[in-house]
Amino acid sequence: MTALENIKNSLIDRILATQNERLLQAISTIFETSASEETVGLSSEQIEMLAMSDDDIVNGRVISEEDLKASDPEWLQ
Repeated sequence: MTALENIKNSLIDRILATQNERLLQAISTIFETSASEETVGLSSEQIEMLAMSDDDIVNGRVISEEDLKASDPEWLQ
C-alpha cells in the first residue's frame, strides 16, 4: 500500500470513529472548498465497481432504502 493510500485509510478510520460534530463539519468544509479545485481520477478497480453497479441496476439486483434500513440491526450484531 502506498503512503497516500495509508493516509486515506487512516483518515477514513478516524472519521468513522469520531463523534465530534465540529470536527466533521470542519472536514466537510475543507472537502467542499477543495472539491472545485481538483479532478479525481478513478482507478481501474473503481471503474470496474461502477460498471458492476450499473449491471446490478439493469438486471434488477437492487434493494430499497427501506429494506436496507430494516437489515441494519442484523449487521450491527
